[in-house]
Amino acid sequence: MARRSSETNKTRRDFLQATGAAVAVVAVATPQFARGGVHLSGSDTIRIGLVGCGGRGSGAAIHALNTQSGNVELAAVADVFDRRIRQAVSGARKEHEGKVTVSDDSTFSGFDAYRRLLDSDIDLVILATPPGFRPAQFEAAIEAGKHVFMEKPVAVDAPGVRRILAATEVAKQKGLAVGVGLQRRHERAYRETIAELQEGAIGDFILGRAYWNQGSLWVVPKEAGESELQHQIRNWLYFNWLSGDHIVEQHIHNLDVINWVNDNYPVSARGMGGRQVRVGARHGEIFDHHAIEYTYANGMVMLSQCRQIPDCWNAVSEHVHGTKGYCDIAGGVIYDHDGKEIFRTKGSRDGHQQEHHDLFADLRSGIIPNEGEYGAKSTMTAIMGRLATYTGRQIGWDEALNSNVSLANLDSIKNFDDPAPVSPNDKGEYDYPLPGVGVENYIDW
Repeated sequence: MARRSSETNKTRRDFLQATGAAVAVVAVATPQFARGGVHLSGSDTIRIGLVGCGGRGSGAAIHALNTQSGNVELAAVADVFDRRIRQAVSGARKEHEGKVTVSDDSTFSGFDAYRRLLDSDIDLVILATPPGFRPAQFEAAIEAGKHVFMEKPVAVDAPGVRRILAATEVAKQKGLAVGVGLQRRHERAYRETIAELQEGAIGDFILGRAYWNQGSLWVVPKEAGESELQHQIRNWLYFNWLSGDHIVEQHIHNLDVINWVNDNYPVSARGMGGRQVRVGARHGEIFDHHAIEYTYANGMVMLSQCRQIPDCWNAVSEHVHGTKGYCDIAGGVIYDHDGKEIFRTKGSRDGHQQEHHDLFADLRSGIIPNEGEYGAKSTMTAIMGRLATYTGRQIGWDEALNSNVSLANLDSIKNFDDPAPVSPNDKGEYDYPLPGVGVENYIDW
């Protein structure tokens, strides 16, 4: 394992450049996630910038500041909403007063705020805006030479996924770290359980099941004088160009687990979905339920459900069945075919914190992790499922990934007075997909 120099007179910039130079060695020699949250000594400060100051971004910044792997400080923030910036900085200071060095000169607002933040003296950027903005911001961060932690999903359409994959390769060449907020990959409970499965605890995999079924989520009422674009961004969950639908924004976690177990990605998807309960203008254009059958090249099938409808059966979990037994992955328990328990994890489950412990421990030890590929391909798995439910067609991996249908041209958005990528009708309602109708709007055929 490559280690950083112990010389006390190394500067912070020298340290970060040295970790980049170590990537060629450690990328081959060190498996990802091998150590957990090892806390290494070090006096160099890693300065982070936060792009996207909502709840998840604010939480990610605090998790980064919580790390015990050397000094970390929040040095810059950016968002399109000034109010969120103030809230994020105030919240971080309450948790870590001495680690927040944000000033007026390192506070940026507007749609180009992320570019101005990337020009500042930071080493690592957290990207936590609505996912539709992620590809352009990730590309810019890598071009600027910054390490990146980005929230999931990493895109909302196939062109965006391809941009993430390309920028991920550039990050590898530059020796830049890429973390993705699929935190189950960092939870010891998941890692221990999946290690048992991959070592043959239940034999060959036959069937996977993935669920994120829950009730309704928040809606922000439209304010007087608010532009359509501003309204959509404040309600980003309900617009595909921003969120990709809840199958992409939320259910990606469960889909990623089954991909991880299988060490591969599905080759096709078919299913159904629609808007049954959560309808009308306030819920934008997305579905409230999806059910999909994914097939992998080895013949394994994954049955996937995600639903946001109140007063129904709920589950957020993943399961896999094999030739020798069954596993409740989320529960961390494995059974044989007779129902006898043969494994139960004792691992921890605080993935949101652990992913930041791991990232900064890696940087301190000279390891440059890169989670961009599986982040992009699990995002593509969710997008492929959405394409299957929206069109009512069976969708193949290659045709989905190679689709040129883009959900928005974000380069044209400069301020809140610009037109939104989708517009309501005279009743204030938005068009939404009808399976079997207008499939050309969703994929190239």
